[in-house]
Amino acid sequence: MVYMRYDIAIVGSGPAGLSAAINAKIRNKNIIVFGTENLSNKLVKAPSIDNYLGFHDISGDDLKDKFKEHIKNMDIEISQKKINNIYAMGDYFALMSGDEMYESTTVILATGVEYGKPIKGEEEFLGKGVGYCATCDAPLYRDKKVAVIGYNKESEEEANFLNEIASKTYFIPMYKNEKLMRSSHDLDSSIEVINDRPLQIHGENLVNKVAFKGKEIDVDGVFVIKDSASPKSLVPGIETDGPHIKVDLNMKTSIDGCFAAGDCVGKPYAYIKSAGQGYIAALNAVSYLDKLKIEAKKNQ
Repeated sequence: MVYMRYDIAIVGSGPAGLSAAINAKIRNKNIIVFGTENLSNKLVKAPSIDNYLGFHDISGDDLKDKFKEHIKNMDIEISQKKINNIYAMGDYFALMSGDEMYESTTVILATGVEYGKPIKGEEEFLGKGVGYCATCDAPLYRDKKVAVIGYNKESEEEANFLNEIASKTYFIPMYKNEKLMRSSHDLDSSIEVINDRPLQIHGENLVNKVAFKGKEIDVDGVFVIKDSASPKSLVPGIETDGPHIKVDLNMKTSIDGCFAAGDCVGKPYAYIKSAGQGYIAALNAVSYLDKLKIEAKKNQ
C-alpha cells in the first residue's frame, strides 16, 4: 500500500525527533513521525534529569508527559509503525514498514543509538539469513528453523508471529531479567526459550548455526530484534562513523535530503543536545524543500 508523499518523515520520537516535528509543523510542512507510545524508552527510564533547561530535577517520565502535551497541542500524532528500511529513490525516499510503504521528499533520522556490540557474524550474514524484520522476511522461512534474538519485550510478538509458519522457533532473550521462567514471557508454548548469550552466528554462504558457550543450535535464519537498527542496515549507502551517522553542522547526512539528529549522530548523549539538533535538522530540511520548489518553478 502506498500512502501520500509527505514533505518530511521523521523516524524516532525522542527529544530529537519531536523537536524536529514541532519545528517542521510550525513551518507548515506535511510531516509524519514514526515512534513509540512511550516516545523514548531511554527517557522514560531516567530517574532524574537536572540539565534540561527550564525543568530542574524532573523525572524522565514527567518530561515525557510534557513532550506528549506539547505535541498533542500541536496536533502531531505518532505512528507506531516500525520502519525497517529507508531507500533513496532520487526525488523522494521510500520508507518500508513490513509490506507497507510510505513516501517522503525528505527524511530526518532520530533513531537513537544501539549501545551493544553486534553479535559476531551478525553483520557478516545480514541479508544471508540474518534479518531485523520478521514481518518482512518471515515468508522465506516457512517450515524452517529460526531463532529470534530479542533485545526488548516486543521481540516476543515477533517470535510468536514467526512460530506460526516456521517448523521450529527458538527465542533468546537479551533484555534485563531475561533469565526468567516461561511465565515471564508472552510466548507460544511450542517456542523453545534459550536463557544463554549467543557468542556467534555461523554459516557458509548462508546462516546455519547459532553458537553458545556450551552448545550450538541448527537454524536457517536469525532475527535480531532491537529498539533501533544500525544505520547501515536501515538506510543502505549512508556514511557512518562506527555506530553513528556522519553529519555536517546542518545535520545533513551523505545522502541528499536525508538529515539526522540526536544520539544516532554521536556523543554527548544528552536530551538537550538532541532537542537542539532536531531543531537544526528541521530547519535545514525545510530549507531543502524550499529550494526544490524554487528550482521546480524555474524549470516550468
